Amino acid sequence: MHPFSRKENPVKFKKKSLWLESWKRLKKQRAAMIGLSIVLFFVLLGFLSPIITNQPYDGFNPEKTLISPNSEHWFGTDDQGRDIFTRIIFGARISLWIGFFSVIGSIAVGAFLGLLAGYYGKWVDTIISRFFDIMLAFPSILLAIAIVSILGPSLFNALIAIAIINIPTYGRLIRSRVLSVKEEEYIMAAKITGMSDGRLIFGHILPNSITPIIVQGTLGVATAILEAAALGFLGLGAQPGEPEWGKMLADSRQFITTAPWTLLFPGFAIMLVVLGFNMFGDGLRDALDPKTK
Repeated sequence: MHPFSRKENPVKFKKKSLWLESWKRLKKQRAAMIGLSIVLFFVLLGFLSPIITNQPYDGFNPEKTLISPNSEHWFGTDDQGRDIFTRIIFGARISLWIGFFSVIGSIAVGAFLGLLAGYYGKWVDTIISRFFDIMLAFPSILLAIAIVSILGPSLFNALIAIAIINIPTYGRLIRSRVLSVKEEEYIMAAKITGMSDGRLIFGHILPNSITPIIVQGTLGVATAILEAAALGFLGLGAQPGEPEWGKMLADSRQFITTAPWTLLFPGFAIMLVVLGFNMFGDGLRDALDPKTK
């Protein structure tokens, strides 16, 4: 057969996924993967806590109060004889639950308001932006304290308060993104074809504005966990008996010299999980940034 008579196969181009490429870049960042490993470790601790330990996290055992760490009680016991290791791994459920769901609530409300402000502009933007400015004028923790004081101290009300105080962060972020995206040519073309505002906002503008929200949300979980711990420390979050890390610190502060392990391990758990989310969030921001390609 003549060499020029061969049928050449056409070159096939594979369409690369943005998320796949971002994941590949993320895997190359050691700090981000360490942070992700820390987060997944605490998530597994929370889910598997009933399997990992058979000791109750509540109750009172006067015979085992303030026992230092040993083979039976790895992290020691508190002033009521409760195993601190058990309370920390059950507390991971609470801290992660508050962190994730408060951020989801903040993003849902903040993104909706930010979309309206950025897309419609004019008086809609003015009202929503001034609302964000008023909320940001108050220190976040003081605003959270005020909200919980009105609703009543509880974990659920603490979650609501944390979600509310972080709404402006996500709202202003997505508003600025919408102001840029809505001027793109494909958005203008969609308007000319008569596409409805709802379809345009949620079908085109939102998907192209979600990347910074994902990054900020990851970092926001760490902030929410710290805020929940602060409210728990003040007695406005978790109530007596609940294994929340901030509440554990508050209950043990009087034993800082006589039984330091009662504060050391809950404090270390808060530090470690917050560090994990921050490291992962920083790496995620770099991975999703097109300038790093």
